[in-house]
Order: sequence, then C-alpha cells, then structure tokens
Amino acid sequence: MPNVRVFANLEELSAAAADLFAQLVNASQDTPFLVALSGGSTPLALFEWLTRPPYASLPWKRIHFFWGDERLVPPDDPGSNFGQAKVHLFDHLPIPPANIHRVKGELPSGLAIVDYVDQLNQMGGDCGRAWPCFDLCIMGLGSDGHTASLFPGPITPIEKTQPVMAATAVYEDRPAQRLTLTPLVFNDARHVLYLVVGEKKAEAVTAVLHGPTDPEKWPAQRIHPHNGQLDWFLDQAAAGGQ
Repeated sequence: MPNVRVFANLEELSAAAADLFAQLVNASQDTPFLVALSGGSTPLALFEWLTRPPYASLPWKRIHFFWGDERLVPPDDPGSNFGQAKVHLFDHLPIPPANIHRVKGELPSGLAIVDYVDQLNQMGGDCGRAWPCFDLCIMGLGSDGHTASLFPGPITPIEKTQPVMAATAVYEDRPAQRLTLTPLVFNDARHVLYLVVGEKKAEAVTAVLHGPTDPEKWPAQRIHPHNGQLDWFLDQAAAGGQ
C-alpha cells in the first residue's frame, strides 16, 4: 500500500520532499544515487529547496539525474523538462555535467529513444536489467490520471516490453511529441514519490488511490514498485476529503 501524506500547501509539501531526498541520498552512503525527475510546475519548489542550505551541501558529485519523460523539443525550449531543471536546480549546484542524463529532445523520436536507452543501459546492471534500479523516481499526476507521459488509453505492447517509448499527447490543449520511461522502469525503483497539488487533481487522486482498478483510464495505477516504497505527498486541495 502507498504511504499517503497530506500537507497544508505546496511549500510544506516541498520541504518534506527535500527532507526525504536528503535522507535517501545520505542512506545510499558512497554509491551513485540515481534519480528520475518529473516535469511540470509542481517540482519547481522542491528544486528551489534543494539549492538552499542544508541541502546545497549534499554530495552532488555522486547524484545522477534522468527524466521520467520529456518533450521532443530542444533543451532551450520553454517546454523542455531538462531546461526547467537546469534553470531551477542545476545552475545553482556543483553537479558534474556527466551526471546529467537528458533526453535529447532535439533528435527525431527514434534516435532520441536509442540514445536514451543507451544512457540507461550504461547506468544499469545493479538489478539485472538493461536499465538501472532508480533510487528515487519523482512523479506527477495529471487531472486525467496520467503520469510521466503514460496517458489514458489502451496499454500498448511496447509499454510492457521496452524501457522507453514515444508518446503523442494533448493535455490541457498542449499537444506534444514525447518520450517516456515505461512502468517496467518505474516499478523497479527503490522509491517512487508522487508530488500532487491543486483541487483539479483531487478527482484523479481519489480514483487512482481508492477507485476500482482501471489502469487504462487511470495510468498512475500502473505504478507499483515491486520491491520499493511508494509515497504520495498531497496538498490539502489535491487530497480532497482524504
């Protein structure tokens, strides 16, 4: 069962997420710590917390960053999840460039998939897969129940067999070509952390956590780490009546 925590607002939620991030990094001792970031506006407050003391003194040289999904746009495009993290996180911390494993969104979809799969493969091996067992995957939730770029609709065979797939989605009138990690990767993670805020997410939160199992309608229901911890951090608006 997931661990659900409700906070008064985004700031309190983000402070708790920063604490959890630091605890997990410190518990990993001297080994590389692998994290997959999410896009959207919700994690920005977490990024800003991580640039401040005491988090700014974390051992950033052994923390490696990937993304759960990315739009197929250049890294300086306003829609780039990498670009967002660069401005709010990477530019303020001593993170080696080699530790930032971005999706090359400026490439055609097929080439971007091959490149990202190769990057995953190079960091894999610790759990017998062609991808790493992430120490932490930070996830978001759309009002339609999507997570990463896993959107409502039929579950395709590639989602069940490959670590990365292409997706085309229109969300809040924003069409985008995307790449996403699949549940194969997310469900191998040691820790998955959902950060969800806002009243418009409340229906999806309730459906995912308490409704009937319907993973085609509510893709976030596909995320159940096999041997890891699943946490949901919600603000009061997203929590609704929980």
